[in-house]
Amino acid sequence: MSLLERGIPLSLLMDLALGPHSAELMEVERCPAGYCPCMGSAKGTAVGGDWQAELRRRGYRLTPQRQLVLEAVGELGHATPEEIVTAVRRTASGVNISTVYRTLELLEELSLVQHTHLGHGAPTYSIAADHDHVHLVCRDCGAVEEASPDVVAPVVDELAATRGFTVDVGHFAVFGRCRACGDAAG
Repeated sequence: MSLLERGIPLSLLMDLALGPHSAELMEVERCPAGYCPCMGSAKGTAVGGDWQAELRRRGYRLTPQRQLVLEAVGELGHATPEEIVTAVRRTASGVNISTVYRTLELLEELSLVQHTHLGHGAPTYSIAADHDHVHLVCRDCGAVEEASPDVVAPVVDELAATRGFTVDVGHFAVFGRCRACGDAAG
């Protein structure tokens, strides 16, 4: 579904595509009640509540850049800021990487996105889920899967009992080989 079909006014998209003055654009109107097409689901379910109202409640405007960044994170899954800016620039070529970083920082502060370090390099961002999950990262193909924290519960419990260490399961990544790569390797 295109951004026009999602209800973003053409004038805002044109202004965004034109360049650096996009930060001064007016607010985007609220999505229709009960459905937020930019998230591709019932409004708020992808990010745990009415994210547009949460931005406004905290005194922030819902700018086109914020909406596009959040939309890109939702569509890409676990993505680096560079991957996110590439996706955003397909619609708004004037958005730069520093805007994406600032927006991700704000969205994380509002608990709408979360970051995880899945190895060396830039963190990856995903929509903040209402539940914790463990990241399973394939070293061969780079695929990232999410698994229930129950998978690592014995390790988490052992660390708590023997060392008093509390694991942040949302940042927990297990590296290995996915099923497809394992099957291909024989």
